[in-house]
Amino acid sequence: MKLFKELKISLTPEQKKERNKKILLGLLSGILIGISYPPIPLPFIIFFSFIPYFFVLEEKESLLSINRISYLTFFVFNLITIYWVGSWTKEADPFLMISGALLLFVNPAIYLISTTLYYLAKNVFNKKIALFLFPFCWVSFEYLYSLTDLRFPWLTLGNSLSYLNQFIQIADVIGVYGLSLIILYVNIFLYLFIKEVRVNKKTNYRYAIAALLLIFIPLVYGGYRIAGYESPKEKIKVGLIQPDLNPWDKWQAGNIEEQLDLYLQLSKEAVNKDARLIIWPESALPVYLLSGNYPFEVERIQQFVDQNNIWLLTGMPDATFYFDLDEAPKDAKKTKSGDVAYTSYNSILLFMPNSSSIQKYGKIKLVPFGEHVPFVELFPILGDLIKWQVGISSWNVGREQIVFNTPLVKIGGAVCIESIYPEFIAQFVQKDADIIAVVTNDSWYGYSSGPFQHKEISVLRAVENRRTVVRAANGGVSCIIDPLGRTIGETKLFTKDVLVGHAPILKGKTFYTQFFFLIPFFSSSVSIATILFFIYKKITIKLKKRT
Repeated sequence: MKLFKELKISLTPEQKKERNKKILLGLLSGILIGISYPPIPLPFIIFFSFIPYFFVLEEKESLLSINRISYLTFFVFNLITIYWVGSWTKEADPFLMISGALLLFVNPAIYLISTTLYYLAKNVFNKKIALFLFPFCWVSFEYLYSLTDLRFPWLTLGNSLSYLNQFIQIADVIGVYGLSLIILYVNIFLYLFIKEVRVNKKTNYRYAIAALLLIFIPLVYGGYRIAGYESPKEKIKVGLIQPDLNPWDKWQAGNIEEQLDLYLQLSKEAVNKDARLIIWPESALPVYLLSGNYPFEVERIQQFVDQNNIWLLTGMPDATFYFDLDEAPKDAKKTKSGDVAYTSYNSILLFMPNSSSIQKYGKIKLVPFGEHVPFVELFPILGDLIKWQVGISSWNVGREQIVFNTPLVKIGGAVCIESIYPEFIAQFVQKDADIIAVVTNDSWYGYSSGPFQHKEISVLRAVENRRTVVRAANGGVSCIIDPLGRTIGETKLFTKDVLVGHAPILKGKTFYTQFFFLIPFFSSSVSIATILFFIYKKITIKLKKRT
């Protein structure tokens, strides 16, 4: 404490002014990055939002000073964009609110992976080369963040561009991570242009031209793709059911029949408009429908499907019970009595006309803490300590990506947050999915940025794979997004509604779909090489000192 006071006192007025200036520049970048994301319609700001931050970053020498200003910048960015995660509604679960608050402080710290890699590059090479490597460091961090048990890659930089429809068409080649690279390099070139003008007092347009080319090329490509697009003749008419049920109340037992009545009533409206595929949202009914305890409800749904000759895809909890404990898988949980084990999944079910067979898919990418306690397999006690009051924090992890097969269309079904993982959705298309169906419930977060951001992320998935994405959301936003990423129909938030429209079926696989791993793997290779060079340099220096 005494040392801190001495350091504070030793600052001259000029030094304090310079320090405050750097803090303000970091804050400015955080604000600019934050307001570039949906639902704020200012995506173009992302192309110069990092410039104030770069002016500060290049002046910092130590890892501590780099990460200190970086944390401030990314905290402001996160505060603006994901403030909603804690829900903050009057009905919100206290655990969810605590988790949301913690995320606001922890998430910016994870971003320091990229700045730490930058620091290593600066020590191995020089400031300028390190700056040019920074985009690869950033994409390495974005990809790494999508892999761990603590994953939450909601704010991938490329997600900020969903409103720039013509620009994002190039995502069918480079994906969202490629868009992140473009964003950062445009920022770097503009920063170097401004810096050169300030330092040398002369104008050299090489960096400005490079920045403009990085914007111009995707726009030209996008214009070409849009102009050459022909709406496929093959289409399927879908009916998206938005019941707008209170997500907190629906988990209370006793109103299952009323909820099913509502779903069937809304579904009938869709059938009357000639919908052939009906989609209900995530966890449409808060019960293990196929457990054997709800034969009447299952029969009602099947009768509806048979009578109307339609296919019904629905989010639904699903469980498998093991009365012989020796047959239970390792991740099975035991009932209170301990005599029976079971696995439970946040699932999607497909009911087919005139068939008793029900196709199933269990959600694989679970929400950390919200649906699955990270590392609970290693530390089972965590599962008892951390639970929502609505009882959905202990789903099992699904085992396989299933493509639903119907005579009309092959459907890749994703549950909620799974839609934010680009490589995950691409793997559905690799398995020949004709369309992507997202079932979700964003109502937990009230009328906030969250539901709109989640919907816009699906725009990128549509473009990357040239597939129609249909979203059925409990309280909205339900929508149909065509293979160009254009929203051709959507509902309003928190309304009871039925959206019926044609979903174009486009065949073939994009370059991105086939090689989605190229940019994240290349970026990761650059980062790993940087780390190895840094270690080699440190070892070499120590050996020289000894000799």
